[in-house]
Amino acid sequence: MNGYAWLTIAILAEVVATSMLKVSDGFSKPWPTAVTVAGYCLAFWCLSHSMRSVPVGVGYAIWSGVGIVLITAIAWIWFKQALDAPALAGMGLILAGVVVINLFSKSHA
Repeated sequence: MNGYAWLTIAILAEVVATSMLKVSDGFSKPWPTAVTVAGYCLAFWCLSHSMRSVPVGVGYAIWSGVGIVLITAIAWIWFKQALDAPALAGMGLILAGVVVINLFSKSHA
C-alpha cells in the first residue's frame, strides 16, 4: 500500500481515538476507552508503515496538521466548542502549510 494511504488511515484512526478520549471521561467509560486505545495503536502502526516511504518530517507535519484541523472540526460540531476568528485563521494557516508541503516541497516522496 502507498505511504500516503497508510498516513491517511493513521490520521483517521488518531482522530477517532482523540474524539473518544474526550468521551471516555478520564478512562472511566470502558467502550470509549477501548476505542481510544485501539485507535491510537492503529494510528501509530499505520504511521510507522507510512514512514517506509514518506519522509518523517513531512509525514509528521501532515499527520499532526490535518489531525488538528479534523479534531477541531469535530470539537466544534460534536462537542459544541466555540471557535473564534483567531482559531479559524490558525487552522487556515495549518491547512495552507500542509498544502504548500504537498504541492511545492521537493522533500516529500
